[in-house]
Amino acid sequence: MPRLNVLRPALMLAAVLLSGCSSLSYYSQLVDGQLSLLHAREPVADVIADPGRDPKLRERLRHAQAAREFASRALHLPDNRSYRLYADIHRPFVVWNVFATDEFSLSPVTHCFPIAGCVAYRGYYSQGGARGDAALQRQAGKDVYVSGVEAYSTLGWFDDPILSSMSGWGDERLSTLIFHELAHQRFYVKDDTEFNESYANFVEQEGTRQWRTAQGLPPESKSQARQREQFIQLVLDTRERLKTLYALPLPAAEMRTRKAAEFERLRRDYRQMRDSQWGGDKRYDAWVNAPLNNARLLPFGLYDQWVPAFSAVFKQVNGDWPAFFSAVEKLGHLPIEERKAALQKLMP
Repeated sequence: MPRLNVLRPALMLAAVLLSGCSSLSYYSQLVDGQLSLLHAREPVADVIADPGRDPKLRERLRHAQAAREFASRALHLPDNRSYRLYADIHRPFVVWNVFATDEFSLSPVTHCFPIAGCVAYRGYYSQGGARGDAALQRQAGKDVYVSGVEAYSTLGWFDDPILSSMSGWGDERLSTLIFHELAHQRFYVKDDTEFNESYANFVEQEGTRQWRTAQGLPPESKSQARQREQFIQLVLDTRERLKTLYALPLPAAEMRTRKAAEFERLRRDYRQMRDSQWGGDKRYDAWVNAPLNNARLLPFGLYDQWVPAFSAVFKQVNGDWPAFFSAVEKLGHLPIEERKAALQKLMP
């Protein structure tokens, strides 16, 4: 398509001029990956209307469109073509994110981009590219975690599609993803991943609660919600203990020993909680039993840190979505230290 051929060098030039710190090859794969995604899009309505397409896919997309309409009508999220398009990407994840920290730190290695600002990960459209980056960072002594991502938002720069990587999800998970990613389009603060993801996570959780009510479905199981909250708190408590540990003036060998002991404590506390309080429910076993390091804990601190603060804001405005978004924007426009202090005051 000639239009894409013109667009590619323009995007490449903008990326290189604005970055100043990332390689041409890295930006090239970003541009190629995004353009291939744009090229694969087709209207959801066409897929649903095509009797030759997979019936399960068509039904899943019907449900997704109902959630998409609800997002704009009831949650006051952007009303545009995003998630009214579909793209078959022929792979399980759209990108693979590489998280990294120093060996004795919970601060992420950040990367800065022209549109998204500085974020706590680096994304690759191929698993091989992500693994190569991860290997290099491990050689440099970093703690590294590679995570496959099934969807992402371009923050309204493009009309984001529902991806084939999402089509195997349950109906509710697909709906929650739409709420989360449209929240990013509604408001986004450069260089503050914790703010952005906690805010979008709150919109996802509250939006899902309201969506279930609108459908006449029962609320989420209290036991499942409690388990999720307890597990997240367990990981966040581990982060706090590690943060305290890394501030101590200890020799590297002793620091490594005590670091390993904290991860074993996390596993031990989890198993005790699972067996004594959850009736042996093993839904988090795979995560806990995988190799643990600082980088693997990063998404918890980034995605959940301020969710209770945004919940408090929502209650202050009596559940009025436009008033909530207005309050969020006021917080987001504060200088970062003032913003964090304001969020901290809102925490229970």
